[in-house]
Amino acid sequence: MTDISVSLPRAVADASRDWATDLPVEAQAALARLASDDATVRRIAVIDLGDLEDPALLPVLIAALRHDPSAEVRREAAVVLAAWEQDDVVEALCSALLDDDPSVREAAADALSQLKEGACAPVLRRWATRPEPFVRRAVLRGLRELRDATALEPALLALADPDAEVRLEAVAVLGWLKEARALAPLAALAAEDPHADVRRAATGALGFASSDDTQVVTALLHALRDADWQVREEAATTLGKLRVPQASEALVAALADDYWQVRLRAARALGRIGNRAATGALIVLLTHAISNLRKEAALALGELGSADAIAPLQAALEDRDPEVRKAVRIALQQLGHNTA
Repeated sequence: MTDISVSLPRAVADASRDWATDLPVEAQAALARLASDDATVRRIAVIDLGDLEDPALLPVLIAALRHDPSAEVRREAAVVLAAWEQDDVVEALCSALLDDDPSVREAAADALSQLKEGACAPVLRRWATRPEPFVRRAVLRGLRELRDATALEPALLALADPDAEVRLEAVAVLGWLKEARALAPLAALAAEDPHADVRRAATGALGFASSDDTQVVTALLHALRDADWQVREEAATTLGKLRVPQASEALVAALADDYWQVRLRAARALGRIGNRAATGALIVLLTHAISNLRKEAALALGELGSADAIAPLQAALEDRDPEVRKAVRIALQQLGHNTA
């Protein structure tokens, strides 16, 4: 047996002394096992202590996270501490983001992502500008889940972070907050960020803008021509979500995109916008080889409400795909046409 005061700090050493006698027998037994030379025994002791859900044991668990010589014990302590949301626990989990062992760092980051109490935000914000990218990413992820308004400033600052994954987390925070101040920097990121994943995320995050925001619409139309097809797909989705009327022509052009996923989202967006000028282009898709496109075109035509679509839709009632036929019937009903 090792001297517990050597392997762990004072909080754990105290666990074997007077105050521990006031704890349940199960707690006293688990505390005693923390003095074992065997890391597996100590890890199981940490699990047992966590199962007791006794706040009096938190200093012991924090001490295990900070100072146990075994990474597996520290990792287990991080997992157990995810159930608690108070400043000293959150501070300890943030410190564990600097642990030498990557599994401990990941466990601490996961624990922080499970926080739900907004009162934890001040501790997280203190760590948001650390020099380590992993720490900044984990802290922003935790702030995103809290959806705390005070996360706006660190998230805006992180949009200029040199690490693309940090920028991704910042975009996610701003997408949840839906704060108007974020629209301009998000629009700039959607159009200019060198990383396609960041451009795509920023494009999607703009979905809370108004359809007459010139800067946002310009960025989205630019994204609809992006070199990366997933950015184009996201741009079509967001333009449809915002129902941007001036995007109709660009979306019709996107119906000829090299990727069917982009064409599908463009068709859906045109239906939501409701510009009947897109009717002819959507009718062409009713005979496309990809059934998902035929289905989406039918639904969009129903939303547009042009009588010009009735005859082509009637012909599509014989489509070989049952989902397409169902969409066609829905469209014809929207057009006031009896499909019986």
